[in-house]
Amino acid sequence: MATGLYTYNDVPFYFHYLGPGAQLDGPEIMTDMFVRDIEHGIADTGIKAGILKCATDEPGLTPGVERVLRAVAQAHKRTGAPISTHTHAGLRRGLDQQRIFAEEGVDLSRVVIGHCGDSTDVGYLEELIAAGSYLGMDRFGVDVISPFQDRVNIVARMCERGHADKMVLSHDACCYFDALPEELVPVAMPNWHYLHIHNDVIPALKQHGVTDEQLHTMLVDNPRRIFERQGGYQ
Repeated sequence: MATGLYTYNDVPFYFHYLGPGAQLDGPEIMTDMFVRDIEHGIADTGIKAGILKCATDEPGLTPGVERVLRAVAQAHKRTGAPISTHTHAGLRRGLDQQRIFAEEGVDLSRVVIGHCGDSTDVGYLEELIAAGSYLGMDRFGVDVISPFQDRVNIVARMCERGHADKMVLSHDACCYFDALPEELVPVAMPNWHYLHIHNDVIPALKQHGVTDEQLHTMLVDNPRRIFERQGGYQ
């Protein structure tokens, strides 16, 4: 970083030498690192992580990505911390994640498959729900990937199909985003901010027949259920 240069890979290069299948082999050190962040705190801050996050994007299950998914699954089973994922919804990557988690013995009802709102493929979403996971309808405001109206429509449609109890709503917004020049973010994604759900999404969902009870389920009850289940398991 001192040179201004850095690289991005599926896992940090350190892990290419240590861990299952690596040159020096050994136990999965990522799992222990994740567990430490949850049980003792991140670095020396004392701040304990409350959720595990992992990603499967367009390249799919590369060896590094699969290793991370399995390490996350193992850390989840040891701690009980819920899992939330990033996916490429158009390529149905959530199904790959569920398969790996299931192989590791994860209770899929403790997993949020993220970015499902990028998809309007009801069949794909129904498959994820049938396996037990929550759908993260969580990119409201990222209209460059899927337009606002499509995002509203798919949530309303899944509510009509009786799945309000299997969805959570969010916007994937952040305080700082370095993938675009700072001044370009509000131009490219003007609705990508923390008030979008309250100001725009809730009224639009109501106009499409989503009830106050369903909204409360998605915004309050489901997140509470995800986090209130504590403790590891075998």
